Amino acid sequence: MRPILYTFRRCPYAIRARLALAVSGVKVELREMLLRDKPPAFLAISQDKTIPLLVGDDLHMEHSLDIMRWSLAQNDPEGWLERDDDALISTCQDDFKPSLDRYKYGTRYPEANPTEHRAKAAAFLAVLEGRLTSGALHGDRIGLTDMAIVTFVRQFCFVDEDWFRAQPWPNLIRWLDDFLASDLFASVMQKYPKWTAGDPVTLFPDPERHAA
Repeated sequence: MRPILYTFRRCPYAIRARLALAVSGVKVELREMLLRDKPPAFLAISQDKTIPLLVGDDLHMEHSLDIMRWSLAQNDPEGWLERDDDALISTCQDDFKPSLDRYKYGTRYPEANPTEHRAKAAAFLAVLEGRLTSGALHGDRIGLTDMAIVTFVRQFCFVDEDWFRAQPWPNLIRWLDDFLASDLFASVMQKYPKWTAGDPVTLFPDPERHAA
């Protein structure tokens, strides 16, 4: 039985899980969800009620980074695991992402000042700018660190893209643009219909749709 991946196309956590699955070639059964209408099959097994969720025989992963590392442990043709900076990834998740949320979703956090949180998030992006002089965040080639962080930088960029691109971050902007233009990114952003119990199985990655 193949593992089942519950996912949502635009979620940055789900995107990075799909990136690792795609590059590893580990096939899963993909179930596309709507966050406002989560299927009963998902709600019955998910503890956190968040996506992505990967389940299978002796397999239950509710965190995207765990899914990334697990899939690459099965097959890592590009050596992503060799370039895994856990400290930088943790800073992204623990510090940058909360500020990003308060900048992007101001109405959800009425007590927060979006401009202040943009500045806090920008301080992290300035660190990334300095790390990207070699074109990657850890080592001399794109790896797990880059792909675990870039989906959140993408989200930040599109809150106010004109402001983002006006900042003194040439390395960061080039790194993000290279990712957005990549075949890999295009392959994991294919649109799938919302999954309903009884639907035919959708395999991911599907070589006919994911020819990266």
